[in-house]
Amino acid sequence: MATIRKRIWKTPGGVAKSAWIVSYSVGGKRHIKTFTLKKAAETWRAQTLTEIAHGTHAPVSTSITVAKAAELWLEECRTDGLERATQEQYEQHIRLHINPLLGHIRVAELTSASVAGFRTALAGGKRAKSRATIVKVMTSLSGILSNAQAAGLASRNVVRDQPRSVARRQRQRDKRHDIKLERGITVPTKDELRAILEAAEAMEKEAVQNGERWHWRPLIVTLIFTGLRASELRGLRWADVDLAGATLAVRQRADRYQEIGKPKSAAGQRSIPLPPLVVTVLREWWLACPKGPIGLVFPNKVGGVEVLHTITAALKACQVKAGLRGEGKKPRYGLHSFRHACISLWIDQGFSPKRVQTWAGHSSISITFGVYGHLFPDPEGDQAAMIRVQAAVIGGAA
Repeated sequence: MATIRKRIWKTPGGVAKSAWIVSYSVGGKRHIKTFTLKKAAETWRAQTLTEIAHGTHAPVSTSITVAKAAELWLEECRTDGLERATQEQYEQHIRLHINPLLGHIRVAELTSASVAGFRTALAGGKRAKSRATIVKVMTSLSGILSNAQAAGLASRNVVRDQPRSVARRQRQRDKRHDIKLERGITVPTKDELRAILEAAEAMEKEAVQNGERWHWRPLIVTLIFTGLRASELRGLRWADVDLAGATLAVRQRADRYQEIGKPKSAAGQRSIPLPPLVVTVLREWWLACPKGPIGLVFPNKVGGVEVLHTITAALKACQVKAGLRGEGKKPRYGLHSFRHACISLWIDQGFSPKRVQTWAGHSSISITFGVYGHLFPDPEGDQAAMIRVQAAVIGGAA
């Protein structure tokens, strides 16, 4: 049973004060919570009674702080065997964003308003975070609260349970503080890709003439025509490359610590068709490729997992050779830009959105449209389709 009573008192200075107090019992222990307004007290009492009935209520007096809940969540992540890179990303969200603003607050005292304020703080100020970063941080906060809820240390997850109208307004505010990827992304043009391929071939020949070894052409060719992520390139095995069938299967990846693991999502495991150039280059590379215990296609000199920095350095050198420099004479494109270029080429050649999604390894078609949707529209085709729709209804030429 929970009761509400009004308390009236005077301060040492003689000023009259009043408050509404909700008194209730959980597990044989009495607890109270104070409110300024009666309506707020009544709303909270109704919600608390529901939580008590379902056995999910966590009193404020026994609640842990967000910082402590974050500690417990990270420990759970380690126990579950999450990738080291993923754990570090979660730790960074907590250390840089969550704890400084929310760490001192008890989990039971978190409200939709405080969570909305936290999101606004991330999006505002001189060091406003991108929309992508905000989404990731909010996901981490939701994970912290869900873990606390499962352990009986929180009544609910206020991030997940926010009203739809509030969540919608927050997404709209986030968009104002970020540039859409489809507008801001820069990818190599067809001419630039051609120049890079020519530069890679020239660098390979020069190395042979000088008695040296420059072995990056196979990787660059594969990157441009398959759109693999850096981790997928570094984890690719010869066992997953079918040169006779001209296909490549993604079954594993290598993280930044050179540790092999499965793709992060089921969609990451996929098969990609290979054009003739990739098949030819890989067939030649197979003979010279350093052999190792795990049979990697692009290993280091002793057959182990290659470090990411070495690959990006080779790609930069190739761009310099091709004359592709950006600001400050730096290489114009990062490694991930070539993945975007490949996917853009697939779309340009008329492959369906579903096929592009599959080859790219996107977990949903909404991701494909969200990043590359502006490349799919076909005004002339849309007009022709509308004429056919009209003909189906009222007849006439289609």
